Amino acid sequence: MEPFRIIEIKKSVFEDNDHEAELLRQKLKQKKVFLLNLMSSPGSGKTSILKMTIPLLKDEFRIGVMEADIDSDVDARTISETGAKTIQLHTGGMCHLDAGMTEQGLDQVGIDDLDLVILENVGNLVCPAEFDTGAVKNAMILSVPEGDDKPLKYPLMFQISSAVLINKIDTMSVFDFSMEKAEQRIHERNKDAVILPMSAKTGEGVQAFADWLRTEINNWRDQ
Repeated sequence: MEPFRIIEIKKSVFEDNDHEAELLRQKLKQKKVFLLNLMSSPGSGKTSILKMTIPLLKDEFRIGVMEADIDSDVDARTISETGAKTIQLHTGGMCHLDAGMTEQGLDQVGIDDLDLVILENVGNLVCPAEFDTGAVKNAMILSVPEGDDKPLKYPLMFQISSAVLINKIDTMSVFDFSMEKAEQRIHERNKDAVILPMSAKTGEGVQAFADWLRTEINNWRDQ
């Protein structure tokens, strides 16, 4: 018999988080609140896209937004201009939110008067994908300047996202980015992912994202 035990801490942490996430999903279902976890690298355009999307949905849904960052309140100030109920979450240096942190945020924003809550996760292509937040759906943004090879380098986020928004298509003439390769590589990681090309600068494609989100919310309500 070994004189000590080996404990897989990472596995234990993920299992505990997965359990918390499932309980949170059940709570949200009971309250009929749809939670979308939106992920991406820094500077991909999460806040800009949300600023354009919220006005397309706010007449149908009562919307709240949780802005997660290591520091600052720049994004929360921007989103609050849409009229959505908004709070800023500071992670204290952590590069992601887990289910417990997400639930704390939901408690602070208050969900009794909301139909849709969007979590704008910390800008990072790795850490946020590893932790289940308890969201009903995950979506992510890949921006053209990042390159079409990101599904190869950071597969997990693409694997868990129901929708992949390809932003900044207005810059395709400047960057070496192949939409065909990007779509192929995304579907190699996740054959069911909905791919939505768009530009937060011109507004092209944003309506398609709003339509996708509306459909997901209504389908979820009917289950």
